Amino acid sequence: MTQSVVLVNPLYGPTQSVLEANYQVHKLWEAADQSALLSSVAADVRGIVTDGGSGASAELIRQLPNVEVISVFGVGVDAVDLDYCKANGIRVGNTPDVLTDDVADLALGLCLAAYRQIPFAHQYACSGQWETHGPAPLTTKFSGANVGIFGLGRIGLAIAKRLEGFQCQISYCNRNERRDVEYSYFSDLKAMAEAVDCLILAVAPTPDMAACVGEEIFAALGPNGRVINVSRGLVIDEVALAKAIRSGQIAGAGLDVFAKEPAITADLLDLPNVVLQPHVASGTVQTRTAMGNLMLENLANYFNDKELVAFVA
Repeated sequence: MTQSVVLVNPLYGPTQSVLEANYQVHKLWEAADQSALLSSVAADVRGIVTDGGSGASAELIRQLPNVEVISVFGVGVDAVDLDYCKANGIRVGNTPDVLTDDVADLALGLCLAAYRQIPFAHQYACSGQWETHGPAPLTTKFSGANVGIFGLGRIGLAIAKRLEGFQCQISYCNRNERRDVEYSYFSDLKAMAEAVDCLILAVAPTPDMAACVGEEIFAALGPNGRVINVSRGLVIDEVALAKAIRSGQIAGAGLDVFAKEPAITADLLDLPNVVLQPHVASGTVQTRTAMGNLMLENLANYFNDKELVAFVA
């Protein structure tokens, strides 16, 4: 019997095609009345497929009382109500590891772009200002920078390894100190911000971490400081960030994620020393294919009474 699943949001095209070829897929985002759709399919649906941004709230899951598995296209599961899932025996799979390299690569790209003002220099050249105004303004060297990583998990560690190639001084802030690295450890984020010039956010956030990187952290980071975010937008107080950059409290930022994406806080849009990306850290054909394959494998394993390949609950 073909299993019935609810798909919360559109996925990478080839992955969605395979999903639709093997399951009865109910597309939640296309429904004019989502509650009516959920009610009509509730008796049959055993699985939910979603991505890290949309997740699956307790409210959604309660409307599908026969759901047994949630397969997430992404590593982040902060938008999935894990407490509800654990309390109700619902398995939750995700796709770690396969996107680590791409996210780490983009983090370094944002560092270089923010320090060397690559987008500004591109526009300077294309607009003819090089010819009319002379050489572009000088920028800031990144090699040898004092960098702090908030969250030294899989992605944070991959970022750190890349930073070694730039001869950076590396610190990290975690709940617990790692015994397998020699980087400087801070248990307090503000203390680390005071000690570094570049703060890279790679933490797996929880709801209580909303806007934890705000005015206090920017003040600690100082006028030479830059913030790079490949974690989740909710971690940063975006209004405070824009204010800190405009006032010169910090020097700039490189952001791939935003609190209310795809909307971006308007105050961030016209700042020449801010580099913005539309949440594309894992956005390569190779990685999205690997993520899709792992998401599909998790789902298939569950329905075939096998253990999920990668799971958080």
